[in-house]
Amino acid sequence: MSEKKNPVSAAAEKIADKVRDTVGPHNEIPGAPGPEPAQVDEPTKPRGPLPPKHDQSGPDTFSPTGQPTGTPQDKVAQGGAYLTTAQGARLYDTDHSLKAGPRGPVLLQDHHLREKITHFDHERIPERVVHARGAAAHGVFRAYGAAAGITKAAFLAEGAETPVFVRFSTVLGSRGSADTVRDTRGFATKFYTDEGVFDLVGNNIPVFFIQDAIKFPDIIHAGKPHPDREIPQAQSAHDTFWDFVTLHTEATHHTLWNMSDRGIPRSYRMMEGFGVHTFRLVNAEGATTLVKFHWKPKLGVHSQVWEEAQITGGVDPDFHRRDLADAIEAGAFPQWELGVQTFPDTEDQMFEGIDLLDPTKIVPEELALVRPIGLMTLNANPSNYFAETEQVAFHVGHLVPGIDVTNDPLMQGRLFSYIDTQITRLGGPNFAQLPINRTHAPVNDMLRDGMHQTAVHRGVAPYRPNSLDGGCPFTAGADTGAYIEVPAEVAESRKVRDAAESFDDHFSQPRLFWLSMTPTEREHIAAAYTFELGKCWEDAVKERGLKALANIDPELCARVAEGLGLPAPEATVPLASPRPSPALSQLGRTWPVDGRVVGIVTDGETGLDAVREARGAVLSAGMVPLVIAPSGGKLGSGSAPVTVQRTFATARSIEFDAIVLAGAPAPAPDAYGARDAKTDDAATATGVDPRVLLLVTEAFRHGKAIGACGDGATVLEKAGLATDAPGVVAGASAATVLDGLTGLLAGHRAWDRFTPAL
Repeated sequence: MSEKKNPVSAAAEKIADKVRDTVGPHNEIPGAPGPEPAQVDEPTKPRGPLPPKHDQSGPDTFSPTGQPTGTPQDKVAQGGAYLTTAQGARLYDTDHSLKAGPRGPVLLQDHHLREKITHFDHERIPERVVHARGAAAHGVFRAYGAAAGITKAAFLAEGAETPVFVRFSTVLGSRGSADTVRDTRGFATKFYTDEGVFDLVGNNIPVFFIQDAIKFPDIIHAGKPHPDREIPQAQSAHDTFWDFVTLHTEATHHTLWNMSDRGIPRSYRMMEGFGVHTFRLVNAEGATTLVKFHWKPKLGVHSQVWEEAQITGGVDPDFHRRDLADAIEAGAFPQWELGVQTFPDTEDQMFEGIDLLDPTKIVPEELALVRPIGLMTLNANPSNYFAETEQVAFHVGHLVPGIDVTNDPLMQGRLFSYIDTQITRLGGPNFAQLPINRTHAPVNDMLRDGMHQTAVHRGVAPYRPNSLDGGCPFTAGADTGAYIEVPAEVAESRKVRDAAESFDDHFSQPRLFWLSMTPTEREHIAAAYTFELGKCWEDAVKERGLKALANIDPELCARVAEGLGLPAPEATVPLASPRPSPALSQLGRTWPVDGRVVGIVTDGETGLDAVREARGAVLSAGMVPLVIAPSGGKLGSGSAPVTVQRTFATARSIEFDAIVLAGAPAPAPDAYGARDAKTDDAATATGVDPRVLLLVTEAFRHGKAIGACGDGATVLEKAGLATDAPGVVAGASAATVLDGLTGLLAGHRAWDRFTPAL
């Protein structure tokens, strides 16, 4: 008797047969980003759009009123071999804004720039197009007065205190993505000054992928998930990202920073911030100085190692926002010094051969010291995420007297883009009236109505000049605090879509960064490139990536090529010979241990005096103790019970900067596979809870300090670790162990555990 076929299955098979007949066989290895193999060199011969991949199909073509049109699907897709405006006008350049000469300011008449940026700004509703995943805090900025000679900005005068709101964020991921992905981090600070709001909108990396804002939609489109599958989320390890940055080699410097440990910060509290651009400051006498802004964390710059970041993404995707909020709640207030590098405001706007208008370049601190000008302390968490962290609106054009912009073409485009995207994201032009965005200076702007207008305006004459409102509001002068742009000369020149010749150097500064890294950091960079390029499907993209690495360093290129199974190409430009900048390395210095998290492991029954002693020593050192026991609740009786904050089931090494073993816990009742997958029979047979052994071995592998007192040395033995191994401290008392661990924590990790090959 024949089996009757399911009609749904039969219909599905018919569709599959039709697709196979139409588009041909499937790929042996799925995941190709496009229907044809990519080529190493950038295609230059005009051709029409490629067809969809064999497994892709669009919706049937119907009219807006539900009537079938019969229109072929390729007729409703974009067509033509040439790049055009939305109105169909062909474009000859989409890499350069229209400027008054190669080094001049960007012109408002650049309709292509405005159309491209406007459309990009409005791509997401209401989530931010970039920097969607964020965390924030309130604080205060206290000025040292060291900037008084270079700027008349009142909030930088000696002793001035200014409320601030700071938002940290990733760039590529959605609001639901993980915190610890490899990505650039936003570092945006809103100063509520007496002269108006000043927004310093920067990143944790001092350079950017592109030199001109007109390319910002391109780099973000390349970095975002592929538009057909919407994967991968919050990652750069995919074909479209590497396709763009290997064809656009001005991205090489930023990409190298991103592939370094800077791309996976340990904490927002341990992350540098940079203004990226060169700003122009003006003092009370009208003299100008060019500057770059730096935020220097008091705790130093520290990162996760790659395995930690991967574990964290699964164990605690909210790791960074939780860390920031917990530290503030615990009173371990994060602090950063604001500093400036200063440069003469010369006509060519160069310094030591470095173009100050090129946002893909840094000025090494050895050439221009970072002068501290104030201290920022974050001391309060938001009370409502949406009302504050989500609705805060930053804008590069929110400036105060004494701070002005330059002709950096990336900055010039941001001056347009930020206000445009806020209008869409926050529902209209009155986003400045949301409580978190409100200035602390009096406002009389003559701007009226619009969506979400909450101000109740008075008067009948919102125009100037007027007599019906008594002439109010009046314009101010320099002597009454007006914001007056620096009257910088604009050289007479032709309108061009071009860039200065100095913007063509894409490899000397990446080589400077590479040569400034320690051997351990170089190993991490090589591993990151190998992983990221290894996740690309197209060999052409990988080969192009290796070509860029060859122009940075042949050893780096060779190591990555070996991992990819491809030949290492030769450099196509002469290798630069810059002097290394030790300031670029995260290793080799010591930092305060305030707010570091120390896990104290106990069996919950014996050695509680050692646990109490360890907790007291951790607190006395300004750090945060977390007691880890077989189960939750309180340990011990009497007037001083010990509260358990983590259990063997919930604790992982990623959360801790150091581990103290105050005992040798036997396997707990829940230490079996059906209850907790972190257990295993072989480890259980050692007589120590296998999750404690996992905690210790992970911490050791990640370079973290480990201490053992009393029976804790037994755990080290069962884990196969020597008591005299680098970064391991064993002692009779918890206080003695903590003394040794505190010194190790000042250097972030026990780096001498690692034996790099590079």
